[in-house]
Amino acid sequence: MQTGTLASLAIYFVLMLGIGLYAWRKSTDTSEGYLLGGRQLHPAVAALSAGASDMSGWLLLGLPGALYAAGLVEAWIGIGLFLGALVNWVVVAPRLREQTVHYGNALTIPEFLANRFPDKATALRVVSAIIIVVFFTVYTAAGLVGGGKLFVTSFANLFGDTGMSDYMFGILLTAGVVLAYTMVGGFLAVSLTDFVQGCIMVVALVLMPLVVMFGPGGSGGESLTQVQTGFLDIGYGLTFLGFLSAITWGLGYFGQPHIIVRFMAVRSLKDVAVARNIGMGWMFVCLIGAIGVGIAGRAYIVRNGLAVDDPETIFIVLANVLFHPLITGFLLAALLAAIMSTISSQLLVSSSSLTEDFYRLFLRKEASEREIVNVGRGAVLLVALAAIYIASDPDSKVLGLVSNAWAGFGAAFGPLIILSLTWKRMTGAGAVAGLVVGAGVVGLWIAMGWNGSFMGGEGIYEIIPGFLASWLAIWGVSLATAPRAAEPAV
Repeated sequence: MQTGTLASLAIYFVLMLGIGLYAWRKSTDTSEGYLLGGRQLHPAVAALSAGASDMSGWLLLGLPGALYAAGLVEAWIGIGLFLGALVNWVVVAPRLREQTVHYGNALTIPEFLANRFPDKATALRVVSAIIIVVFFTVYTAAGLVGGGKLFVTSFANLFGDTGMSDYMFGILLTAGVVLAYTMVGGFLAVSLTDFVQGCIMVVALVLMPLVVMFGPGGSGGESLTQVQTGFLDIGYGLTFLGFLSAITWGLGYFGQPHIIVRFMAVRSLKDVAVARNIGMGWMFVCLIGAIGVGIAGRAYIVRNGLAVDDPETIFIVLANVLFHPLITGFLLAALLAAIMSTISSQLLVSSSSLTEDFYRLFLRKEASEREIVNVGRGAVLLVALAAIYIASDPDSKVLGLVSNAWAGFGAAFGPLIILSLTWKRMTGAGAVAGLVVGAGVVGLWIAMGWNGSFMGGEGIYEIIPGFLASWLAIWGVSLATAPRAAEPAV
């Protein structure tokens, strides 16, 4: 068993590193090549890269775990995400692709905002870069937690005594492979590996639920209704605030730098629609598969009298129980793919902000392209080390960390990106206000525990007050600030 699983994983690791070397030879001579792949992404690569970097280990750990524990009612999170992603592709993608080129060929979101609102350029670049680095460090930590859990559940017996805890060894192994291809190959390596990883993920998420239901020990769905009362009722026990907190996950899409940067890198404006269709089709199949893993997996565990200590490991447990070692290795590689695709994207976006919006802006304005690429590689390593430290707590929950970071980005950047692309009266002061208020409200909400319990009642997901407060701040401050005679947004 160990030999077959290790063989599949070895093939996967070699493939990722090979892509990194290919990208190193193709697109790391300039900062535009290293940070955006020269804006030459094929629509299929852009689509699956956006999807894979978005879904992360949350798709195979967090969402199936929530459905396993609570039932179909947790599917509202997936529905909200699907609707948010669709609006993001329709409203944000084409405008951002066009306007980032128009406004000074911006390579990062902070640089675009600075070019769009030149009167507040420095403030926008600094504040947005700080938010990106802080929240992405937490987000990256969530992915590393997934890698640690994967190793503890499946890989520890394959590697023997490593001299450290299995959890920490899993974190370091995950981080090490991601760092190798991200630091070497930059954005093109991240995007190409995301494409391959997205293909692996969708195959795994189609295969797993079918085998769980119709393979040995399955029941073809007959035992699903016997798990617990209301398990298959999408509205069972759902309150208005609970529904709102679940469905509004979709608001986060408009402000996720690691997702929307893919829109900037698509090779042409006309390719955006093609990428949208591919990406939304991929996302639909993956979400259905993840829901199936959680729901059918719970029925399988109950029917066969098995035990699952951590609901977020249901995918791993089923992979180990049901499949031949070679297939198990493939399925675990799919989980690693989900984890690594997001970590690499987040590390690169954080790196781009540190290099373009701090180093080049304040320390070395005349830095050469080669110097910027090398500094970017160093920044990738620094953010990864901080994320490893945060992820070192083995009691961390993937869904909890992701939800906090997702809300932070969604509230700080979501209204800002939408309005900067569509509202000609928006001002630089309004943009700064939106960033600060959105991130501040989310931070306060989390610190006060109001996402768990608000005014003695049910908690409210922090993205809701953060998004609304940011939108109102942009709107109010922009109207109160004398508008510049600037070229309107397209």
